[in-house]
Amino acid sequence: MNSISSQLAGQLRLVSPIGRRRPAPPALVLVAHGSRDPRALDTVRALMARVRELRPALPVHLGHIELNEPLLPDTLAALGDTPAVLVPLLLSRGYHVKQDIPEMAAAAPTRARVAAPLGPHPLLADALHTRLIESGWPTTMDRTTRRSTAVVLAAAGSRDPDSATDTRRTARLLADRLGVPVVPAYASAATPTVETALRALAARGRHRVAIASYFTAPGRFATQCAQQAPWIASAPLGAQKAMAHLILHRYDQAQATTEAELASA
Repeated sequence: MNSISSQLAGQLRLVSPIGRRRPAPPALVLVAHGSRDPRALDTVRALMARVRELRPALPVHLGHIELNEPLLPDTLAALGDTPAVLVPLLLSRGYHVKQDIPEMAAAAPTRARVAAPLGPHPLLADALHTRLIESGWPTTMDRTTRRSTAVVLAAAGSRDPDSATDTRRTARLLADRLGVPVVPAYASAATPTVETALRALAARGRHRVAIASYFTAPGRFATQCAQQAPWIASAPLGAQKAMAHLILHRYDQAQATTEAELASA
């Protein structure tokens, strides 16, 4: 009954007070990287279901950059002339956000706007904090323990300096939340590595170090980083409600920009 009520409410929002039907909102296309790990596709599908639960009237689709089907160009082709907002399930700027996805959007048969990547954003700090708590992070910590504790924010890595800038901003948001140092580190293409970050923290007397997995879904890099944890390691961000809210926030941002541009044209 609640689902039916939500659908009816969504349909009514398409009708203006004087009876004219408003244009349907653009479709939301989640853009995942793709992975050979089957858990990644399961996670993305679960996240898509979360988004649909939060906004039942919104058409939500999935497209991958590589490795998994449906591939993004196929998803966009299937939409035909339906406008779309592409929300990358990526946590920072980099080549995929700046080049791959915009090029695929430009080649689509319809208008497709690319939203900002998910990070940095306070909702990501919320999601990271939740995963750390689930892995055993204490909800309270005395001053002595706090002085020996730290977190390594383990990310995939990119050669694009903007990606590192975004990851550092997320690390600062998480550090403000936890009250301990949070050091970004990378699985590939950037420095420091997780191993190097752990050594540097140990040299500063920080021996109680958690690995915060800054990955949307499970995969090779997330597993490799977690295995280096000297204390606890959190699970990837996954299909948390905070992640679904953040996806819709990025969609709404992009849609508002589109409407503002059309109004000023």
